[in-house]
Amino acid sequence: MVVRAAVMSGVAGGICLPVLLGLSGGDWLRGEARSATGIALLLLGGVLLVVAGAGAEYLRWRKTRYRIGTERAELRTGVLLVKRRSLARDRIRSVDLTANPLLRILDLVKVRIGTGEHTGGESTLELNPVTKAEGERLRQELLGRTATAAPGEHREGQLASVDLAWIRYAPVSFVAPLLGGAAAGGVMQVSEWFGAQGEVIDWVGERFSHTSVLMMIVVLLLAAVAAGVVGSLGLWIEMWWNYRLEREPGGTLRVRRGLFTARSISMEERRLRGVELVEPLGVRLFGAARVDAVATGIAHDEQDKHADLKVLLPPVPRAVADDVAGQVLREARTPTDAPLTAHPRAARTRRLRWALATAVLPLALLAALGLWFSDVLLYIAAGCAVLALPAAVLLALDAYRSLGHGISGGYLVARSGTVRRATVALQRGGVIGWVVKQSVFQRRAGVLTLTATTAAGTGAYAVLDADASEGLGFAADAVPGLLEPFLLRDGDGRAGDGSDGGATIPG
Repeated sequence: MVVRAAVMSGVAGGICLPVLLGLSGGDWLRGEARSATGIALLLLGGVLLVVAGAGAEYLRWRKTRYRIGTERAELRTGVLLVKRRSLARDRIRSVDLTANPLLRILDLVKVRIGTGEHTGGESTLELNPVTKAEGERLRQELLGRTATAAPGEHREGQLASVDLAWIRYAPVSFVAPLLGGAAAGGVMQVSEWFGAQGEVIDWVGERFSHTSVLMMIVVLLLAAVAAGVVGSLGLWIEMWWNYRLEREPGGTLRVRRGLFTARSISMEERRLRGVELVEPLGVRLFGAARVDAVATGIAHDEQDKHADLKVLLPPVPRAVADDVAGQVLREARTPTDAPLTAHPRAARTRRLRWALATAVLPLALLAALGLWFSDVLLYIAAGCAVLALPAAVLLALDAYRSLGHGISGGYLVARSGTVRRATVALQRGGVIGWVVKQSVFQRRAGVLTLTATTAAGTGAYAVLDADASEGLGFAADAVPGLLEPFLLRDGDGRAGDGSDGGATIPG
C-alpha cells in the first residue's frame, strides 16, 4: 500500500502540476495566482486520488493469494472479478525479478513467472510485489532442476562482469541522438508549462543575434549531441551497473544488472538455440558487439522498456563478445567467429541498385519541386546529393561485405546487415524448416534467399542473396534430410544443377 500511495502521489503531481500552472498562467510561481479556489480544489483532487489508489491497493492485497505446489504454481486475485490462474511447474521456464528504486528501498521485488509461451498474460503469473527474500526463494525453487547440459570444459559461476571501460561505446549508439532530440523537446515542453516558451525562444535568438543561421544551426546541433552523449552515458550506467552473467547449477543462465532499477533475468540453457552477435554501425566502427540469446519463449515486458530480456552482454570489444558467446554455447571455439562463405557479385550489384534508388528518388522529387516552385530547392537537392550518393554507395558495399553463411560444428551461421549487422549462430537441430524465396530479379541474377525457421528468437533467420545452387547445397548440408526430398542432384550424388554443381528445386 505504501508503494501504491507513493506511485499515485507521482501520478497526481504529474497531472496536477501542469494544470495548476495553466490555471495560474505562470503567475503562481510569483505568488500571484488568480484562482485560489481552483487551486485548492485541484490539490484536494490530488489528495483524493492518492487515498483512492491506496484504498484500492488495500482491497487487492486482501484478496490476493498465491501457492507453489508440487505440480502447479497458482495465483488468485481480484475484488469484483476474481481470477484464478495456474501454471504447470514443469512448463515454467523463467522467473525474473525486478525492483525499481521504491521497491528497493522497501526491500521488495516484482516476480514474473513465465512458461516461455507467447500467449500474453495467460502464460505469466506476476507477484507484485513480494519481499526480496521470498522472490529469491521462488526463483530457486521454481528453476531448481537437475542439470541437463554436460559440464564440458566450460565453468559454472560467473561468465562475465561489468567493465567500466565498456561505457565508451554508449555515446556511439543510436540512442545518443534520440536522447539529444528528446532533451531539446523536453526543454520546450517544460517552458510551455511555465508559460515561458516565448522567453526561451527569445533568449536563444539573442545569443545568436550576431551570427549566421548556419552557425546557429551547427551550435544547436552540437548542443543536442552533447546532451545526447550525457544522456546515453547516464542510461548505460542505469542499465548495466553491477552487471553479471552467471551459469548456475542445473543449467540456468542468469543476468543481473541495474543501478536504480535492479533486474534479475533467468534463462534455462535447454531453451537456448544459439546466440546472435549484434553490431550496430556506430558500435562496429569501434570494434565492439553485443550478444543476444536466441532462445524459445523470450517474452517482452511491456511495462519496462529497458528490460530487453534477450540481451546477455552489452556492447563490448569483439574479442570479449566472441569469448562470452563460446562460453554460453559451451563451445571451445565460438561459431560466431567461424569463416563464412562469401556471396556472389550479383548480391553486390543488387545492393548498389537498392542504395542508389533509395538515394536518387527523394533527390529527384526534391529537384522536380525546385523546378516547379523555387531554385532554392535545387541547391538543397544538389547539396544533399553530394552527401547522400557517396554514403549510399559505401553502405551498399559494406552491406555486401557483411554477407556470409557457413556451418560450424553443430551450428549454422548467417551474417547480414550494415546499419545493424547481425551474425546468428543457430543450432542445426533447432531448425524446423526452410523457406526458399527467389524473385524474378533474383532468378535473373542467379541468387536466392534462404530463411531458416525455428521456434526460438525471432522465429526466422535469413541467408540473403546466396548463390542459388550453392545456397541450396548449404541448406541441405546444414539440416540433413529436411530439404532433400525437394532437391535435384547430379549423377555423382553431389548437390548439383546438372551443369556446374550445386542443387536446384524442380518446378
